[in-house]
Amino acid sequence: MNSKQPLVSLRDISKSFYLQGGQEVPILHHIDLDIFDGDMVAILGPSGSGKSTLMNIIGGLDIATNGTYHFTGRNVEEMSSDELAELRSTDISFIFQSFHLLPGKTVYQNVMLPLIYQRSFTGDFKEYVEHALKRADLEETHWHKKPNQLSGGQRQRVAIARALVARPKLLLADEPTGNLDSKTGENIIDALTYLNEHYGTTIVIVTHDQSLTEVVHRVINIMDGRVTETNGNKV
Repeated sequence: MNSKQPLVSLRDISKSFYLQGGQEVPILHHIDLDIFDGDMVAILGPSGSGKSTLMNIIGGLDIATNGTYHFTGRNVEEMSSDELAELRSTDISFIFQSFHLLPGKTVYQNVMLPLIYQRSFTGDFKEYVEHALKRADLEETHWHKKPNQLSGGQRQRVAIARALVARPKLLLADEPTGNLDSKTGENIIDALTYLNEHYGTTIVIVTHDQSLTEVVHRVINIMDGRVTETNGNKV
C-alpha cells in the first residue's frame, strides 16, 4: 500500500456516450485507479477496450459521466475550461501516435510551441527547449531541420521533447511505438524509461503491445471498459 498522496486519483469513474436517439453507449464502468509520482505505468488493452477514453479523462481532454477525478489533490471535474487548459499546458503532456508536428516549423520551433501557448510561463525559452531536446536524446545537428527531413524515430523524439518542454508532472503516451519499426520502437521505449529513471517523470503508456509490460512498474489491464487487474491484483 502506497501511503503517498496519488498524483492521479480516479474513483468510481464511468463514461457513456449517447446516440442521436438518446440511447446510452457505456464505455467505462466504475473505475478506481491511483497513479503515483514517479510511476511508469502501462494501460494495456485491445482496440475498443476503453483505454483511449480513460487516457483522455486522465489527460483532462474529456470529463467522466460519473465519478471523481483528482489531480495532485485538485478536483478536475470542478475546473473551468480555462483551468483545464492551464492544467494541460503546465502539468500534463501528451505524446500522440501520429506525432502532430507542424511541417513548416523546425524541430526547435515545434518544441518551443507549448511554452508560447502557456500563459503563465516566465522561464528562459532557450534553456527549456534545449534541455528538452537533450532529454529526448535528439542530436543538435537535427534541431533546425523540418520534420520531413527526419526519420520516424527522430520525429517521435521531437514529439517527446515537445511533451517534456514545459516540465510536466505527467506524460501520457498514446501507442508511442504503433507507427514504428521494432528497432525504432525499442529506442523510443528506452528513451521513456530513461526519462522515468533519471528524471522521475511519471509516465503512462496506453498500448495494446504486450511486450511493454516488461519495462514498466505497473500494468493496468482494461477490457470492455473495466479495469480488471494491476499486476495480477483486482482493483
